[in-house]
Parts: sequence; C-alpha cells; structure tokens
Amino acid sequence: MKSGYKIFWTDNVLKELAETIEYLQTHFTVVQLEKLSQKTEHIIGLISKNPGLFSKSEQVDIYKVTILKFNTMYYKVYDDSIMILSFFSNRQDPQKRKL
Repeated sequence: MKSGYKIFWTDNVLKELAETIEYLQTHFTVVQLEKLSQKTEHIIGLISKNPGLFSKSEQVDIYKVTILKFNTMYYKVYDDSIMILSFFSNRQDPQKRKL
C-alpha cells in the first residue's frame, strides 16, 4: 500500500465546500461546522494513506465517501495523487452533481 498521496482540490469542489460552509453558518451552529471540518480532515487523511478505502461511485474510477450523512465527497486516484472532484450536498437533486 502506497502512502502519502498528494491531494488536489478542483475549483468545483472548493465552490461546493464554500457553499456548504455558508449554508451551515446560516442555518446551524458553530458545532456543526466544526464537526464537518474535523470529519473532512479525518477523511482526507485516510484517503491520502489508502485511496481505495472507500467504495467506488456509479461512475468508473471515481470513489465516494459520505461525510456526516448530508455531504458526499467524490475523488479520483491518479498515480501518486488524488483529485477531490466534488463535495456534494445530499439534499440537492443528484442531477446537479458535477464530476
């Protein structure tokens, strides 16, 4: 097992993450925002050590992992790096997901 994969974030995922944070700041407590942050950091650490740890999505070569039941993160593994593709809010229509 290879460790230390480099993690890259697409512009799309950064936009989705910013929208999620804004939503949480507006409708939830700081505690929920901290939980999301901690869980995301933990998952990124796991993925960087073992990118095959989570299940593949319905799209070929794209993995998915649920972060706190309301968000799913999608990523793709390359030779020595991982590209985070989407931080999708599960409350939305799945047709809006951009991978």
